[in-house]
Amino acid sequence: MRLLRLVYLFLVETGQTIWLFLTGRKKRLGGKRTMAKLILSTGNIVSGGPSIIRKPGAYRSNLELTNSLRSNFLAAQEDYAAAAADEAQDGKLHANGDVENGAAKSNGNALHVNTETGGRPPASVWTAEEDGALYVPRIDWSEAGLQEEPSQYSITVKLFFLPSASVERRAQFAKEALDLVLKELDAPAVDLLIVSFPGMSFEGDCEWEADRHNAVQGNDEEELATWAAIEDLHRAGLAKSIGLAEFGSEKLARFLQRVQVRPTVNQINIKNCCNVPPPLTKLAKEEGIELLAHSDCIDILPEGTLRELLGQGLGGAGILADPETGVGGLKGDLAPQWVAKYTAVVRDRGVIENKGYFAGAELTEA
Repeated sequence: MRLLRLVYLFLVETGQTIWLFLTGRKKRLGGKRTMAKLILSTGNIVSGGPSIIRKPGAYRSNLELTNSLRSNFLAAQEDYAAAAADEAQDGKLHANGDVENGAAKSNGNALHVNTETGGRPPASVWTAEEDGALYVPRIDWSEAGLQEEPSQYSITVKLFFLPSASVERRAQFAKEALDLVLKELDAPAVDLLIVSFPGMSFEGDCEWEADRHNAVQGNDEEELATWAAIEDLHRAGLAKSIGLAEFGSEKLARFLQRVQVRPTVNQINIKNCCNVPPPLTKLAKEEGIELLAHSDCIDILPEGTLRELLGQGLGGAGILADPETGVGGLKGDLAPQWVAKYTAVVRDRGVIENKGYFAGAELTEA
């Protein structure tokens, strides 16, 4: 088959070999390490996402993220598969009508339902390759944007750097995540960008103990290096204010001594411990930093959870190959790197109009 520049990521099974077609070039997933970049999205969960029932005590649940991703994957599979089937029926895809091993096939462009992977449509139908990344699901950017002018909204983004993400690449991840949110909302900037670092929490039998434990968590040097990249986003006008998450009194005091642009917000979760530690309350008041409560999960997207979401099992998207048979999709080591949670609140009404998530990951095969 003659190779043209492809818009989508096509997975074609030939025997036991999976080939990856990216931007018109063919790369074999074998021999040298090959990396695939994945961008996951939920869309606007206010208008189309699943309702979340929170159980008592489940203060740090990531069910909103995982259920919303799963719901968006399924909706995209159904919608785009139906559209492809309609086009095939109209003759636009020129299906040749062949049937082999229970799978309807065509000349390479029509819908191919793989019965070995739960009857899902192929990834090429509902995902898209754009700028070197596989978007799961495909995003119709023509429908992006808010109902009113961006100035009518207060837009907040919380960026979670995940444990498997390279510290050296956090600046890249931050810019990438923020650009996606701005593109999705068709906005020039966000009002507040909050950064959450891995390994940080407020947990203990009392607020004093939680504050002491927090003082030795994380890595000051890595956090300061990352903050410099966040400061650059602020200076570039992409984030009007910047903030932190889960910084206790000692960590925050050390941090403030060494940064150029000070955080305006410190977001903390005290549901699993107590009250706000008095030293933190005092420091925040003295430094003019607003303390905000949250209920987000610390490790919001573990590797196992992401693999389950993208895998061949019940409720999986079918992007990754079955680990036992090697059939059905991409193979390799999956590393979730970041999650961006965004909300757009109508200023004069205090109503959330748009809320959603983006997540970035890489799949690497030896």
